[in-house]
Amino acid sequence: MIRVLQVVNNMHRAGLETVIMNYYREIDRTKIQFDFLTHRPGPSAYDAEIERLGGHIYKMPRLYPNNYVSYFKKMSKFFSEHPEYKIVHSHIDSMSFLPLLAAKRAGIPIRIAHSHNTSMDIDFKMPLKQLFKLGIPSVANQYFACGKDAGHFLFGDREFFVMKNSIDVQHFIFSEHKRIQVRKKMGITDNTLIIGNVGRLSYQKNQEFLLRAFNILVKKRKNVKLWLIGEGENEQRLLKMIKQLKIEKYVSMLGTRANVAELYQAMDLFVLPSRFEGIPMVGIEAQSAGLPCLFSDAVSDETIYSSLASKLPLRLDMWVKKMDMSIIPSANRKIRNFGGYDIHSSYKVLENKYKYLNEISGDAVQ
Repeated sequence: MIRVLQVVNNMHRAGLETVIMNYYREIDRTKIQFDFLTHRPGPSAYDAEIERLGGHIYKMPRLYPNNYVSYFKKMSKFFSEHPEYKIVHSHIDSMSFLPLLAAKRAGIPIRIAHSHNTSMDIDFKMPLKQLFKLGIPSVANQYFACGKDAGHFLFGDREFFVMKNSIDVQHFIFSEHKRIQVRKKMGITDNTLIIGNVGRLSYQKNQEFLLRAFNILVKKRKNVKLWLIGEGENEQRLLKMIKQLKIEKYVSMLGTRANVAELYQAMDLFVLPSRFEGIPMVGIEAQSAGLPCLFSDAVSDETIYSSLASKLPLRLDMWVKKMDMSIIPSANRKIRNFGGYDIHSSYKVLENKYKYLNEISGDAVQ
């Protein structure tokens, strides 16, 4: 059996983590098994399912500079105790430099750096991230990306393999019956228009812009609500902003939800005003649910496959106008083309890639 070590920050219900789980559920686990190396304390949302599917979860210190010495000591010990890994697949963008350096020092033959984004968060680690980005080619010998723009961002002109952010499209297909049920469950019993956003509450996802646009929209039409689905470091800032704008009765912060597929059914419009993106999985999901979708122009064109999806620059007047006009009758939410993002075909591509990499692992460049 081929055991692939998936390197992540944690396995909560976020974009890249859910993509990995989509592939993990479908892949032939009698031949390929995923294990997970995480960098956060405490349990994660997908832990129980990972263990049920046969995977192991290992924890390492957070990737803070003051932890680097102990981190490399623990990683060295880890790889010496786990000689079963010939493939290490790291999903933490430029920070992949650190685990892949440890893997290289341990002689792991296949070291995959995976790009999930087209830029990076602005935080105290940004100078290090920029430095590590330059160092990726010195520690990785395989390059994966969710799409072309993300691949060029992290790897430049190097050749990379596109692993699509695929989903189980059947799980999201629109149902009028389900829509009525979910709206009733969520307390929406009239013709209120529901605008939804799913994603980490963060600088990247730019929910502040969305609140400003929604504040203008709600002055034009009162039968509208905004659902913010997700958690993140900007939660308190957004709550304060909602209170300052006096739109508390129109905005619901729903936190992390396991039933996002149901919530798409109840929505009338999906919005994603991101400052930067790779291929946002939530955008793929929302289109599969037949939702009109409004993306910022930072979202890659590769994301869009539905005629109901469009992109706009981050200008308030343009967004308010489009949000006001993008609602369609639910009868028109039937989607037949899923843009190649169906996991039932995508998983086989990744499965074959892992098998090939395992075969060449003895000849891999160190």
